[in-house]
Amino acid sequence: MTEILSEIAGLPGLKLIANPARQGTSAAPPFPADCPLSPTDMAEAMAEISGWAGYAPTPLIDLPEIAAHVGVARVVYKDEAQRFGLGSFKALGGAYAVARLVRDIESTGGNAADLTVATATDGNHGRSVAWGAARAGAAAKIYIHAHVSQARADAMAAYGADVIRVNGNYEASLEACKEDAAAHGWQIVSDTSWEGYHDVPRTVMAGYTVMASEALQQLDGKPPTHAFLPVGVGGLAAAVVAPLWQAADTEIGHMISVESHMSACMADSIAASAPTPVNITEETLMAGLSCGEVSDLAWDILQPTLTHCATISDEAVAPLMRWFHACTPSIEAGECSTSGLATLLQAHADETMRSALGLRAESVVMLIGTEGATDPEFYSRTIAGA
Repeated sequence: MTEILSEIAGLPGLKLIANPARQGTSAAPPFPADCPLSPTDMAEAMAEISGWAGYAPTPLIDLPEIAAHVGVARVVYKDEAQRFGLGSFKALGGAYAVARLVRDIESTGGNAADLTVATATDGNHGRSVAWGAARAGAAAKIYIHAHVSQARADAMAAYGADVIRVNGNYEASLEACKEDAAAHGWQIVSDTSWEGYHDVPRTVMAGYTVMASEALQQLDGKPPTHAFLPVGVGGLAAAVVAPLWQAADTEIGHMISVESHMSACMADSIAASAPTPVNITEETLMAGLSCGEVSDLAWDILQPTLTHCATISDEAVAPLMRWFHACTPSIEAGECSTSGLATLLQAHADETMRSALGLRAESVVMLIGTEGATDPEFYSRTIAGA
């Protein structure tokens, strides 16, 4: 499989943008007292989610072949493919937010049956919200855009959710969700935030921090020197950064966002030093990264901490899915799960980028395996080389 690694390293299309706020490798600001994800938020999420039936920390898998190939001490992969049987890290967020909403309703004498939650999704977040609603006895309305696969739609409907498909991209489905929720009195459970809407997305992100808190424990409390962070609206990336930032304070290391060049809202925002939406005209295979606007909560965490933003093409997706599948032990890596490794391999092959990222013999690199085979048909076809 070494040939695949060399093939990926030689692919064109990687762009690397340094964050002016950190000037590439300078120390980050101290972890702020008013961080959108507070230590209390993170601790409460871990306490509740770790008590759910079926909870177990997901594996942090060493990839020694990759470490040797790029010349670093360790490359580790946080594998979210089996999280609560939902196939992705998203199981931690939407379901946790629904559980907190139900708890609040019940504390004032109401019950879950009175609650209808609604969200827009590329697939995995909606599945978590649908699962959370089914667990709690609430109703769920899930809005998907034109390019979400039928397999992902069916997975959400299997939990009893009403799935509504909207023509257009993710932003179009979100607008439809907002309009209908306002008209019917539904509670939006979104993984992105906007002006006047922060509490629920903060809870979603707090759920995601469980993943990084686990990884820190698995690394014996020592944060990685580098983390490659897949970015859609930024919630996952911010939720990984927050526990690492708290643990490392100013010495957080190299935090690198990774996006498709077709939906590079974080890279464009960092370059402009302000949140900057993009109009998505072509859909990436990495469906979870196809978002055109950064969550403002995520921005408040990522803008001061990212060292670089990377944008990549889709060309590495299929070969790296096959590489993960052929590993010993085999790893079920979905489309978005390939993004960090693709960036690492291509950056290592470019001397200027390798130097900019500070990749050295003592580096410990963390990759985020965001999802497994959440679209089983596409996964099977890709692994087979079809």
